[in-house]
Amino acid sequence: MPTRKQALSGQPSDADLRLLRIYRKVVECGGFSAAEVELNISRAAISMAMNDLEARLGLRLCQRGRSGFALTDEGAEVYEATLQLQAAVEGFRTRVNGLHAWLKGELNIGITDNLVTMPEMHITDALSALKERGPEVRINIRMIPPSDIELAVLDGRLHTGVIPALKTLPGLEYLSLYEERSQLYCAADHSLFEAGHVTRERLAECDAVVPAYAQAPEIKALHEPLRAAASATDREGIAFLILSGRYIGYLPTHYAERWVREGRMRALNPKTWHYLTHYSAITRKGAPPNLVLESYLEELASRIGG
Repeated sequence: MPTRKQALSGQPSDADLRLLRIYRKVVECGGFSAAEVELNISRAAISMAMNDLEARLGLRLCQRGRSGFALTDEGAEVYEATLQLQAAVEGFRTRVNGLHAWLKGELNIGITDNLVTMPEMHITDALSALKERGPEVRINIRMIPPSDIELAVLDGRLHTGVIPALKTLPGLEYLSLYEERSQLYCAADHSLFEAGHVTRERLAECDAVVPAYAQAPEIKALHEPLRAAASATDREGIAFLILSGRYIGYLPTHYAERWVREGRMRALNPKTWHYLTHYSAITRKGAPPNLVLESYLEELASRIGG
C-alpha cells in the first residue's frame, strides 16, 4: 500500500492515539455509519481518519463498501493491540493523577449480594474515605455472583471484588475481610417457631430452601439433613421463602436481624445449626498500576487492621 506518511516506529503520537480511538469505535460499532453518532463526526471524516491510520501503519485494516464492513486479519490484531495500548494509557493517566491534590478516575467494584447489612462496614468506610481523598473519583458497583466477579477481575472489567473465599485462583490476590455467621431460621407462622430444642429428625420432616450457588463442602454438609423442597440463587430469595412460613433455611445473622427483631423469624438451635463464611477482597495479579485502586485498598486494609 502506498503511504502518505512515515509508518509508525513504535512510539505513537497524540495524533496516532486519536486515530486509534476512532478506529476502536468504528470496530465496536460495526462500521463507519454506526460510528458517526458515537464519535459525533461525519462519515467522511471517519473515512479520512481510517485512510490516514492505514497509511501510518502500512496495513489494510478493514474492508468497506457495498458488501459491508469487515476487519482484515491485520485489522483484528491492530484492534487488540489498541485495547492494550489504551488500557496502558489509562493506567498511566490514573497514576499521574496521584501527583495532584485529588485522585481522578474510576473504581469498578463487584460485590456479592446482601453484604450492606454487615456490622463491620469495612467496604462502606473505605469507599467513603476514597471519595474524601478524591471527590472526582467515580465509583461503579456491580452486584453479581462470585464466579462472575472473579472472571471480571481477571479480564480487567472490574478493578476489585468482594467474594466468599471458597477457593483461590492463581491469577488473583486475596485480602481477607471478615467472617459472616449464618444460622437456620423459620418464620413466625411456621410449625417450629414455638418449639424449643429441635431434633435432627424433626428438621428432616420440614421443607427447606437450599442455596443454588456454590458453597464450601462443610456448609453443604449442614444442608444435607434438610429436606430440600425449594432453591434460590441468592439470600433474598431464601428470605422470601422462609417468610412464606412454609420453609426453613439458612441466612446470615446480620441479614435476618431485622425480621428477628420484629418477631417474624427466629433461629433454630443456633448453637448447633450455624456456619461461618469467610469473605475476601480480590484483585488481579500483575494488573497495571492504578492509584485509585491502590488508594481504596490502602483504606480497606487500614480498617481491617484496626
